Amino acid sequence: MASTGQKTAKYIFVTGGVTSSLGKGIIASSLAKLLQSRGLSVTIQKFDPYINVDPGTLNPYEHGECYVTDDGAETDLDLGHYERYLNVRTSQANNITTGRIYYNVIMRERKGDFLGKTVQVIPHITDEIKNNMLLLGQTGDYDVVITEIGGCVGDIESLPFIEAVRQIKFELGENDTLVIHLTLIPYLSSAGELKTKPTQHSVKELQESGVQPDILVCRTEHPLPNELRKKIALFCNVQTSSVIEAMDAETIYDVPILMRKERLDQRALYMLDIYNDQDADLDAWKSFLAKLKNPSDSIRVGLVGKYVELHDAYKSIVESFIHAGAENECKVNIEWIHSESLAPENVEEKLRDLDGVLVAPGFGERGIEGKIAAIRYVRENGIPFFGICLGMQMAVIEYGRHVLGLEGAHSVEMNPNTPHPVINLMAEQKDITNKGGTMRLGAYACRIKKDSLAHRIYGRLNISERHRHRYEFNNEYLKQYEQAGMLGTGINPENNLVEMVEIPEHPFFVGVQFHPELKSTVMNPHPLFVHFVKSALTYSLQKRAVMH
Repeated sequence: MASTGQKTAKYIFVTGGVTSSLGKGIIASSLAKLLQSRGLSVTIQKFDPYINVDPGTLNPYEHGECYVTDDGAETDLDLGHYERYLNVRTSQANNITTGRIYYNVIMRERKGDFLGKTVQVIPHITDEIKNNMLLLGQTGDYDVVITEIGGCVGDIESLPFIEAVRQIKFELGENDTLVIHLTLIPYLSSAGELKTKPTQHSVKELQESGVQPDILVCRTEHPLPNELRKKIALFCNVQTSSVIEAMDAETIYDVPILMRKERLDQRALYMLDIYNDQDADLDAWKSFLAKLKNPSDSIRVGLVGKYVELHDAYKSIVESFIHAGAENECKVNIEWIHSESLAPENVEEKLRDLDGVLVAPGFGERGIEGKIAAIRYVRENGIPFFGICLGMQMAVIEYGRHVLGLEGAHSVEMNPNTPHPVINLMAEQKDITNKGGTMRLGAYACRIKKDSLAHRIYGRLNISERHRHRYEFNNEYLKQYEQAGMLGTGINPENNLVEMVEIPEHPFFVGVQFHPELKSTVMNPHPLFVHFVKSALTYSLQKRAVMH
């Protein structure tokens, strides 16, 4: 690399073998956290082997939630982990799919950039992958770029990615790259022992693609004895000190501490030839963990949604509750409630014992009436309520129907012919046919009204939050709503759209168009979640006081 005076990054690649879902994202985030806590600037990117150009069109059941960045990229949920651990914003450049790579190459081929050459996987696809892998490192902003390769070694889909890693390793200097391979050491209870064969096979598979891992992180349910580490090192061509044990942890936030004990960060620095004598400063992280593990109270919050069978569909919301719970020294127990299971007849028995209810985001009309029934119940009974995106829209519909008497009030998304389109498309969106094209995606400004609950929560008047939605509050109805007691207290300054509604007469009733859960991190829990948990705790304590 030519010396241009700006710092050149080192590259760490994280691959996985044996089985998917071993936690590459958590290991990548934990290592990044350790390096960051030693004073290095780090970023993480995810390369996904599927053909979708981005996860925006994937069903949440397929892939968990779709995580949205400030610049409006719809990305993999692992980017959420990266931001929550590092407290550093990610962007479009941090998540690349096979679909995006092929799309870029095909567009260039159509424009004639290849001058009539035959376009092939090697070198054209792998070059495009390499360019994207090195992109963030070339900005001069980072000491280390960690790249997580999705899928499993041996999958046909991820072969071009592995080949790109091989080429980068070959082209860059000896100490500029590092490959960490995450693998599984299963325990066979019938034999009463840990087995290394799957790991050996997985490493062999990687070696056949021309990549020799430098560090092996072994997921295991039992501690790895030294003899076993030596055996793995011998068969897999790594040093014994590069065999790292990754035991199952009580919480994902324990993993940086466990990896530090295993000296993963020291090992990485040594192999990348980075001189760093700073010890990892994890004091703030440890104090978060202490609060997380020693709550002085607990509450039960209902999460009403339509994808509740797959908890990953609401990953960021769950994590935001963990951050806000620790901040309040209170454990948040989530009750998962399927919106289709709710009806006016059973809503009381399902919700009356809860200390708060969050109505989750989503698309489409399944489970809508259940959400509306839930909101009416908590509004009328003074139970703390928090509505996000579709949750806010349902609160607006519920209030329109039952307080303003707007019979048949609805969102144009569910009922295009509603007599009262209280949730509507903006005029300029109505002519667009491309599904992705009508969305408001990414960070938008919001101005908060003085002396509102929103103002007390945020402590300031101008904020920026991330969006992923298509339908908006219909301003033609705003005056009616405000006269009846539901106020629009957060407004987008550019187009005057309502971003936040609240009912001041209620202990806590807040609906937001945006997704606050996408910005909550360990070091900066989101104020809306912190205050919602706080008011649910207050409500719970009052309820208990009455009962005694």
